[in-house]
Formats: sequence, C-alpha cells, structure tokens
Amino acid sequence: MARKLSHYDDSGRARMVDVSAKNRTARQAEASAFVAMSSDVMRSLASNPKGDPLETARLAGIMAAKKTAELIPLCHPLPLSHVDVELRECENGIAISSRVRTTAETGVEMEALVAASVAALTVYDMCKAVDKGIEIREVVLQRKSGGKSGDYIRKK
Repeated sequence: MARKLSHYDDSGRARMVDVSAKNRTARQAEASAFVAMSSDVMRSLASNPKGDPLETARLAGIMAAKKTAELIPLCHPLPLSHVDVELRECENGIAISSRVRTTAETGVEMEALVAASVAALTVYDMCKAVDKGIEIREVVLQRKSGGKSGDYIRKK
C-alpha cells in the first residue's frame, strides 16, 4: 500500500498538517552534509581573514535549525531542546553532522537537515574567495527517533 503524502488535501492543495491530536513525545534527528574542497582551500582554513570558517558554520547551523519553520513553508515551529552541529576536517573536505532534539507533536528531521545544509553553505561562503568550485554534497537524514512512524536509520 502506498503511503499518502500528508502535506496535500484531497483536492491536491498544499496544507499544513494538523498535529493537535498527536501526543508530545521525545523526538530526535541527525543529519549530515559534506563540503568537498581542494587541498588549497583546506590549507587556507586556519588563515581565513573572515575568521574561523568551521566555528562560524557551527553557529550558523544552530541558528538555522531554530529558524526552520520560517524557511520551509509547511513546517511547524517547534520548541527545540537541543541543537548540536559538528564539523570535522577530512582529507578532501569538511564533514558536517547535526543533532536536534525536542519534545513535541511532530519530528525534527527538517531542523536537522536545515542545520547541516546551512552549516555547509556557510563553509562555502567563508571559503569561496579561495575557490568557487567548492561542492556541497550528500545532505542526508542519518537517523530519527520518536513519533508514530518510529525509528529510521539510513542504510549505508
């Protein structure tokens, strides 16, 4: 049986899902992104004249998670109890992970994805003067827990 898309009414119009009958439960989600960059850009991170690109991106991701409902039209504004964004230098770029938690009637997948995405965009913004060919790749939901649909873990 195919699952019905919940953000459309019977006539096909976009709608915000009514979550008022749902119970508040603990929910969390993790997302990730990867920013691929040249070794020249990697070497320039420590001497960036704008400041520390990774710390700036970490803060941008946290702030973005809190603004998700303002960016995604049908998202519910949620009281976030925790947002964490980590950036790690790898051989060929920056690995980003975000974790978001709430106790609410709906999940925080979008908040985790927005946090990872905006952190990646901020790395690009901070480093584009060195190379505009930086690529943002693999923005994905890694896992989520809580709610009626249960747990999800991304298959590798």
